[in-house]
Amino acid sequence: MSKLRKNCLLYVCVLSLLFPGKIFSQWKPVAGKIATQWAADVTPNNTLPEYPRPQLTREGNWKNLNGIWQYAILPKNDLATIPNMFQGDILVPFAVESSLSGVGKRVGKDNVLWYNRTVEILNNKKNNKTLLHFGAVDWYAKVFVNGVKVGEHKGGYDPFSIDVTSALKKGSRQTISIQVWDPTNEGEQPVGKQSINPNGIWYTPVTGIWQTVWLEQVPETYIISTKQTPDIDRQQLHLTVNTTSLISGDEIVASVLDGGSIVVDKTISEGKDILLDIPNAKLWSPHSPFLYDLKIAIKRKGKVIDEVGSYFGMRKISMAKDGQGIERMMLNNKFQFQYGPLDQGWWPDGLYTAPTDDALKFDIEQTKALGFNMIRKHIKVEPARWYYYCDKLGMLVWQDMPSSNIDGSIWDAYPGLISGRPEGKTRTPESEATHRNEWNSIMQELYNYPSIVVWIPFNEAWGQFKTKEITEWTMQNDPSRLVNAASGGNFVQGLPGHIVDLHHYPDAYMPDPQLFGGTHALVLGEFGGLGLPVEGHTWVDKGNWGYQSFKNKEELYKKYEDLLNRFPKLIQMGLSAAVYTQTTDVEVEINGFYTYDRKVLKYPEEKVSNLHRQLYDVNIQ
Repeated sequence: MSKLRKNCLLYVCVLSLLFPGKIFSQWKPVAGKIATQWAADVTPNNTLPEYPRPQLTREGNWKNLNGIWQYAILPKNDLATIPNMFQGDILVPFAVESSLSGVGKRVGKDNVLWYNRTVEILNNKKNNKTLLHFGAVDWYAKVFVNGVKVGEHKGGYDPFSIDVTSALKKGSRQTISIQVWDPTNEGEQPVGKQSINPNGIWYTPVTGIWQTVWLEQVPETYIISTKQTPDIDRQQLHLTVNTTSLISGDEIVASVLDGGSIVVDKTISEGKDILLDIPNAKLWSPHSPFLYDLKIAIKRKGKVIDEVGSYFGMRKISMAKDGQGIERMMLNNKFQFQYGPLDQGWWPDGLYTAPTDDALKFDIEQTKALGFNMIRKHIKVEPARWYYYCDKLGMLVWQDMPSSNIDGSIWDAYPGLISGRPEGKTRTPESEATHRNEWNSIMQELYNYPSIVVWIPFNEAWGQFKTKEITEWTMQNDPSRLVNAASGGNFVQGLPGHIVDLHHYPDAYMPDPQLFGGTHALVLGEFGGLGLPVEGHTWVDKGNWGYQSFKNKEELYKKYEDLLNRFPKLIQMGLSAAVYTQTTDVEVEINGFYTYDRKVLKYPEEKVSNLHRQLYDVNIQ
């Protein structure tokens, strides 16, 4: 680094310390790759400013900490010593490897990534607690406030919160420092499709903060979380309210609202479980995604101590046999064929992180416009606002657990197999506990979103282990949803779960109804992958690939139409759902409906939408 640049960085650091509310930064995106249209809207002073937790809103005292932080990449050791100097600026919450971070550097298992920022925290009420929230940090984070370690977290896909009240100094200015270690696929933690050697279906590593960081001030007695389970058959909502520091005589009041009008309210003085009757319930579905508002308050001697807002949808996902004795996936007690794209949620400019909230919403809106009614969220977990938009727009979601312990040799056995693959590497007890803990946290955090109808613990035997046990545990953890035990992976007759899932590229096939139809719903969990590179819109100029590639849009659509014409017969034979690969191109994969930068739709929208919507009208016995 030149002497001039060092002096400039030192000057910026001094200004930032003297004026913590101001941004003095040389930030700019790293050039060299394609970008989405929303990248131009990203600025240090307006970085993903939206309220990050739509399922539990609290008015007032919150502060978004997205924006410019200092960073340093230093050798890993056993000491968590906060650096005295930092190497430059990073735009949070974009991963350090991304263009929008302004850094574009790798970290690796032998180094750690440090963040540092001085912020103003106004604690204007006596006995308030200050909570520091992280949407997601990949992977192992240690958090310090004013040099005091306040907590740590392992997990790249689940949010976490830390009460930092005891570490705050007098006055408003407080310094937050974070150390992150992430071995990517050289470790045993859930990693999804990240790789230190991105190629083919493996992508650029994502290290550090990649979702919103924010502060919240709450009273000493407050609502931590809720659990909302709709029961459309009894027209009820089962509500569990998790609180802290309740005292004798405190009351919990829950109100259900429809367009501002109260449908029902109920007050309890003991316990945390509330049963709310929803007469003449309006059901949630892709065709009519109706959501009820929910208000929950803690009252003490008639005074509101804490109050939060939420919402819920009255919907049911279940199984039932058709006239042929084949198990079908039912939505609100009716057969609903589910069809959607494999959606990996990667961005050329932000990697795991969409540049803006409009960008995040765009993928769902366009998926809906193309006539899909479902999305398989593949080997990744999204920010809470993504699921909120699926709830609002009416999009069914199948949620994968991000895989770990990927054994590349199983790819050689692909495609078209349901069983016979190895269950991956032998896990250490620590690795198994890490996987279980993160999957449990993910399911808990996403439980309230009505759009999610299927959990997928394993994909294609990547890191698959103790399948029967993990599947049974997943079903017990959430009996309100269906479980796809092993999507395209190590599936054998007798395995628990609700779904048997075949992957087959490029053509459309289905699991054998004679073997599996009497016990499981039959789905085509991945197919297609038809590739078309669009010049000027690819991650690299050469080396792009699809499962089957085409020269122009006309050839591409003709093949897709041929694939879709097989589905009416497959549906009548017992197929309940199918997933096409994929929503957008991702790095060197060019088999998306859209290019990676979301600037080119490769298919005629109206024709594709009509093709898709015809699938939902197929009659079954």
